[in-house]
Amino acid sequence: MSIEKNIIKPIKIRDLKIDDYETVLKWSKDDVFCSANGWPRNRTEEELYKWWIHCTNNEDHNFVRKGILVGRKLVGYVDLAFIKDCRAELGIAIGESNLWGKGIGTSAIQCMMKYASEKLGIFIFDAEIHEGNVRSRKLFESIGFKEISRIGTEEYLGIEDQLIQYTFQ
Repeated sequence: MSIEKNIIKPIKIRDLKIDDYETVLKWSKDDVFCSANGWPRNRTEEELYKWWIHCTNNEDHNFVRKGILVGRKLVGYVDLAFIKDCRAELGIAIGESNLWGKGIGTSAIQCMMKYASEKLGIFIFDAEIHEGNVRSRKLFESIGFKEISRIGTEEYLGIEDQLIQYTFQ
């Protein structure tokens, strides 16, 4: 079984490691990934490494980022942000754009929701997604997230795009 054949091994999440840097460096060179996830393009390797050290040493109690693994391969990350009481905002990024649409995101979000509920007591989840990011909207809606508002705009894939707010309770 392999990713390439559209058959996905079980998805796991884990803490990020400094050793993941080489994988993250590859993601940083994918213009589609960077544009879709708001990553600055053309970062120097030194800038990216400093940022990655910050990510792996995160001590912010209002933010959690976990790596997404398919088998033993790091393929992305999933976030909890704005953690307060029993609520947090979910976010996700799959690092290799050729892996988008293969079911990895759905499994990773479900893993993070389970982790958040069991380890952090979070039971209400929010998400903010660009209107043009149809794949991500479908992912969250398939899990049971409901659209609650359309407030604000932000650049997505080079154009100003409507933001849609979702919640799951």
